[in-house]
Amino acid sequence: MSPTNLPAGHVSGHVTFLGAGPGDPGLLTLRAVEALAHADVLVAEPDVLDVVRVHAPPGVSVLPADAAAWSSSSTSSTYAGTGTPQLAVVDDASTTAVVPASRDAANLVMEAARGGRRVVRAVTGDPGLDTCAAEEMLACAAAGVTFEVVPGIATAVGVPAYAGVPLRDAEGTDVRFVDARTASDRCWSEVGASDCTVVVSTTLDSVAVAAGELVTGGRKPDTPLTVTVAGTTTRQRTWAATLGTIAQTLKQAKVLPSPEGGRPVIAVVGERSAAAQRERLSWFESKPLFGWKVLVPRTKEQAASLSDQLRSYGAVPHEVPTIAVEPPRTPQQMERAVKGLVTGRYEWIAFTSVNAVKAVREKFEEYGLDARAFAGIKVAAVGEQTANALIAFGVKPDLVPSGEQSAAGLLEDWPPYDPVFDPIDRVFLPRADIATETLVAGLIELGWEVDDVTAYRTVRASPPPAETREAIKGGGFDAVLFTSSSTVRNLVGIAGKPHNVTVIACIGPATAKTAEEHGLRVDVMSPEPSVQKLAEALADFGARRRRAALEAGDPVTRPSERRPGSRRRRSTTTT
Repeated sequence: MSPTNLPAGHVSGHVTFLGAGPGDPGLLTLRAVEALAHADVLVAEPDVLDVVRVHAPPGVSVLPADAAAWSSSSTSSTYAGTGTPQLAVVDDASTTAVVPASRDAANLVMEAARGGRRVVRAVTGDPGLDTCAAEEMLACAAAGVTFEVVPGIATAVGVPAYAGVPLRDAEGTDVRFVDARTASDRCWSEVGASDCTVVVSTTLDSVAVAAGELVTGGRKPDTPLTVTVAGTTTRQRTWAATLGTIAQTLKQAKVLPSPEGGRPVIAVVGERSAAAQRERLSWFESKPLFGWKVLVPRTKEQAASLSDQLRSYGAVPHEVPTIAVEPPRTPQQMERAVKGLVTGRYEWIAFTSVNAVKAVREKFEEYGLDARAFAGIKVAAVGEQTANALIAFGVKPDLVPSGEQSAAGLLEDWPPYDPVFDPIDRVFLPRADIATETLVAGLIELGWEVDDVTAYRTVRASPPPAETREAIKGGGFDAVLFTSSSTVRNLVGIAGKPHNVTVIACIGPATAKTAEEHGLRVDVMSPEPSVQKLAEALADFGARRRRAALEAGDPVTRPSERRPGSRRRRSTTTT
């Protein structure tokens, strides 16, 4: 039996020392996720707590630690003013607690393991390179507490990979890892006198000091150097220089001096970190929307897949619900329609949105029905998302528009009523309360009777927090995606009009027209009314913008970093 799968009542307890990687949540190993899923207690450094706690079981109570206890650096795991590492302890019997690691973290871990509880001790990077974890393992061994180690991606290895800096090549150059905080004069002399690749763990304001130590040890001042901060996250930034010029490079980039100078960085010294080579290998920071803050004004249920796609392009999605979906005020009409669906009242049922599928599915479940109730009924769906929602319900649509994914596109393919081939002339159309009459009118023209039923209501959501509203109006977002005319109206209504530097992307002509009516300049329009295509169109826009900057010899910046100018109307860009 795996230690992670110990029964809950196992009297000896168990500790899993787990490497959470350098910051990207996607770098957690499958073994790490498995261990977290069986945790009774989670003990984690604050900079990896958000990465690991989402995989903890529902029974684990997670409450925020006192933010005042942390240093001003979001990536640091030191107690403000002391330099002492901190731990966040989460279990099902207490709130998250901030505990100085110097207060015998090993005893803290072992105490949590008593009584048969399974403890996960999460550290940044890999436990094998963490001196505190090694001491805690020895303490567990001395006390007879069983433990296991789940390796993680070491920060000193993962960050250069995301920065596009290979540590070795076909020539097989040696690699040395140096922690600048504990490196001795002998260490600096050894790596300075060699031609190995040196990976230095240090802080932003100490990079120049480390570079000076290497030059003093024998390295030439023109040796290439890269410095990466917030590695593997969408806040990552990398500067290429030499040992002799890095101080000036950081000063010219206005990175230093800064109150955030204590942020951890990884510096790679050697020919493999040369700027020309990194430009070809910088796959992460070259993503089309890297670092872009993208506003996703949608219903919370519908935002997840779009946000995941935006993250794959390097963006940082910020979901702001603008529409809340609520049941109809009077459920009787919907109840009669669903009963009619089962008793053979309809020849067709047409779904124009995911919310319509959800409303019918919930009503089915309320009556104890499932997808088999659709037997003998033809099913139509507008859009890939709607079709996928039906398939997930166990229903394969008979009709999806071959052209434009809209009500008009559906009517193009909808067959006219034929009394010879169609024993029933009625269509069930579950829709929102604010839906247009285009589809109803078109079906009637084709000879069908339509039961146009309000399956759900769309209402304006509550305003977002004040800081989000200020970011929207003040140019804090790089782009906003509008997926319907109602999202335009509702966002402007609850949060104000996006700033003129913000890239406006719309799902189709009707949405773009509404945006322009609200004084917005539409920069991107999806070639198809699909949220996936809309995200692709924005990524294409970002890629073209990036190429144009590089070809002009300009730095690649995000739209929010541009100097604000006057809003001017211009023609819609179709991609």
